[in-house]
Amino acid sequence: MKIDLAQVVVSEDDIRRRITELGGQLTELYRKKGVEEVCAICITNGSIMFAADLLRHLDLHVRLDCVRVSSYKDEDRPVTEPEIIDQIRLDLTGQHLLLIDDILDTGRTLDKVTRILKAQKPSSLLTCVLLNKKRRKHVRVTPDFVGFTIPDHFVVGYGLDFAERYRNLPCIGVLKSELQNPPNWCAARKDDQPGSRR
Repeated sequence: MKIDLAQVVVSEDDIRRRITELGGQLTELYRKKGVEEVCAICITNGSIMFAADLLRHLDLHVRLDCVRVSSYKDEDRPVTEPEIIDQIRLDLTGQHLLLIDDILDTGRTLDKVTRILKAQKPSSLLTCVLLNKKRRKHVRVTPDFVGFTIPDHFVVGYGLDFAERYRNLPCIGVLKSELQNPPNWCAARKDDQPGSRR
């Protein structure tokens, strides 16, 4: 699958190192506040891999819930207002929340989910995103923790997808422009069989 990338933006090794750093920073911050248990809220599907790896580096008790949000609709840019597809089930009142997302792009998703969480009256709320894209945000949102700041390119891998593909790439890269369209993607795959030059 890496052959479908025009370039690698963040390597597997860089992801691993940064997540270790983030886990240590979050653990230290929470412990300074006397917090021994956090409730992690994972925005799925994109942040599943990031959240799974990050939570293993938190030296704290962790409860986990997920909220599913959709906004891309198989496009390379968000084309709709974020739609909440699956709601959180835990009682978050009085909890210390850590909201985890894969990428901060327009800011709409993080803003909407943050407002939903604040309405449940938690004791605290921190936000952590793997990627912060260098582009003008539609909504002004500043995450508390950022893994990497990247250029304004359409990226896939390590949980980020295009048309639900490429999530399992271990690195993060720019998808080739000719593959950023579902019909073209399907056509390009017709010859992708054993014995082909690819």
